[in-house]
Amino acid sequence: MNEPENIQHLLTDTTTWAVVGLGTNPDRPAFGVSRLLQSKGKRIVPVHPVATEVHGQPAFDSLTAASQTIGHIEVVDCFVNSDRVGAVVDEAIAIGADAVWLQLGVIDQLAAERAAEAGLIVVMDRCPAIEWPRLSVG
Repeated sequence: MNEPENIQHLLTDTTTWAVVGLGTNPDRPAFGVSRLLQSKGKRIVPVHPVATEVHGQPAFDSLTAASQTIGHIEVVDCFVNSDRVGAVVDEAIAIGADAVWLQLGVIDQLAAERAAEAGLIVVMDRCPAIEWPRLSVG
């Protein structure tokens, strides 16, 4: 988990990122981080229970609905509380995502282990906005 080569791979070699917890509130971290990801060429797929559109992209109420509509999701970026992230990780496994990225402060060791055992790349307690300049990518 959190291997620098995996972080660099996710930041440079993936395209489609579902951002769970991305709503329309510009004061929330998910809003700014997803905007950064978009500026780096990532396709953002907002997943939020009430948002209908964020950053010009249609929002979905679940990862399952998103994947059924847009196809393969490579990275599931989790902006939810640690006590809720296990269910998101399980859904990411179920839809065949390649990776789960648990944001700063989002920690669930058992969920991370389930994801790794299912073959997903796992990044936990990290933020792409911090990792991007650290790895000097794009």
